[in-house]
Amino acid sequence: MDAYRSPLRADANAGRVALVSGGGTGIGRATALELAGTGARVVVCGRRPDPLEETRAQIEATGGECVAVPADVREEEDVARVVDSALERFGHVDVLVNNAGGQFEAAAEDISVNGWRAVHRLSVEAAWSMTREVATRSMIPGDGGLIVFSGFSPLRGMARFAHGSAARAALRNLASSLALEWSRHGIRTVCVAAGSIRTEALSRYGEDAVDEWERGVPLGRLGNPEEVASVIAFLASTGGAYVNGTTIVVDGGIDA
Repeated sequence: MDAYRSPLRADANAGRVALVSGGGTGIGRATALELAGTGARVVVCGRRPDPLEETRAQIEATGGECVAVPADVREEEDVARVVDSALERFGHVDVLVNNAGGQFEAAAEDISVNGWRAVHRLSVEAAWSMTREVATRSMIPGDGGLIVFSGFSPLRGMARFAHGSAARAALRNLASSLALEWSRHGIRTVCVAAGSIRTEALSRYGEDAVDEWERGVPLGRLGNPEEVASVIAFLASTGGAYVNGTTIVVDGGIDA
């Protein structure tokens, strides 16, 4: 595969303000960098300060603007504080990327109620908390915007990830439901469902598991975070302005 080069112009998202949860690593960091590289001012949040600062430093090293806010998006007070920081610095939020999420590998019968709740609290409830906060405080009273939810591929479900697959399916339906309600405010809602992407989080499952997932990709390789990030940055630009209420799959053909 050729080295990654952004397919978008450097001013494709000029004037926009983007908020990316889980922006310190993986797809979240790549998305923050791509949005900044195409002209957006960016706010990143996440639980670990050091990775957030690394993202901020990378953006500012290339002349961009970035605010890093350590926060646990499972907590409503932290969500409000993140949005406060964005509005105080930039005045509005045009793009929200709900990237924060997490799950663990387990047979379905071994997933406890507490384990199920933990996954859904981060992947679904926290995404809704952030979405509602940004929408009611900036997008609905303002000029609309784009809200992105992070889904899974294959869409039909995954063995040993019943909790995570169910949570991401909820986000797909949330995206389509909100499109029906909030399009009148100029708000677009889209789910981007990524397949097996080469990230720090993926490597934690072990080399054997990662190799097995890679063999299952029709393209014959894992995806890179930048390939997901560029799709999100395109959706934020005027080129993606008519994409709404749907799920876009970025998975090398896994869902097929």
